[in-house]
Amino acid sequence: MSQISHRILEELGARGYRGRVVSVSHIRELQGEIERLHEQGLFDQEFYRVWLEGFSFEPPRELKEARSLIVASVPHPKSRVTFNADGESRSFVIPPTYLHYTDGLIADLLLEVLGESGYHVVRAVVPVKLLLARSGLGRYGRNNISYIEGMGSYYRLSAFYSDLPCVDDNWQEVEMLDACLKCTACVRACPTGAISSDRFLLHAERCIPFFNERRVEFPEWMDSSWHNSLIGCMVCQNVCPVDRPFSDWVENRAKFSEEETGLILDELTFEAHSPETQQKLREIEWTEDLDILARNLRALMV
Repeated sequence: MSQISHRILEELGARGYRGRVVSVSHIRELQGEIERLHEQGLFDQEFYRVWLEGFSFEPPRELKEARSLIVASVPHPKSRVTFNADGESRSFVIPPTYLHYTDGLIADLLLEVLGESGYHVVRAVVPVKLLLARSGLGRYGRNNISYIEGMGSYYRLSAFYSDLPCVDDNWQEVEMLDACLKCTACVRACPTGAISSDRFLLHAERCIPFFNERRVEFPEWMDSSWHNSLIGCMVCQNVCPVDRPFSDWVENRAKFSEEETGLILDELTFEAHSPETQQKLREIEWTEDLDILARNLRALMV
């Protein structure tokens, strides 16, 4: 491992973060692995289209000479958001991976370390969970959520391109957590049947986040009682034995008054809200797609 790569990992570790540096040549392997799964019929066509269009498997124009990929993780709690309606106060969570503010912390650290030696870093929009598993930073669980030792699934991932040469590449096969080999807690708990014991890959087209992250109608087969998070889903993480040490880690964030809650449910645009409400929406990083927030909130309040 180069001295600079070693320092990157040291600086990450000193802050309680984790990271790996791999050769940028593996970017095509990430793309190929996803395409092979699709060719094998393991991805629903709509899921494949929606998921794949969010990634880029080419280094960005401003860093065409990228030579390495850096993936980093920051421990992250669930976030609790409170709303008031009809004289009742109700709180809902946002899972650990959805708030992005830690991405800036990682970017600043990498810019500082690499910039001192004349190297550059640019954000990479790639399948970070697969990159995590391939780089050895973590492993997949049976629920297809990725886990890191000492963090469970309570963390936020980010990835970056750099022109730093990758001297000591660490690339490996995807592995399942040892704890999952005899455990079926998530299979039994998943309300939609998205996690099955007959294959390792999630039936993503039945996963609640596939619907509540997008501007679509909830399918008729989805029972209203299955909604449990303001976005995403926490069911499999809540029952996972590996996540038990972290399950009570929750951070209180915004609290919306009855008037503010009503205006959110009315699907006002961000600009139409008061400055105070706008600041609360920034706190939960939800300044766009407020119609999705309103729809998800209505589903939870049934």
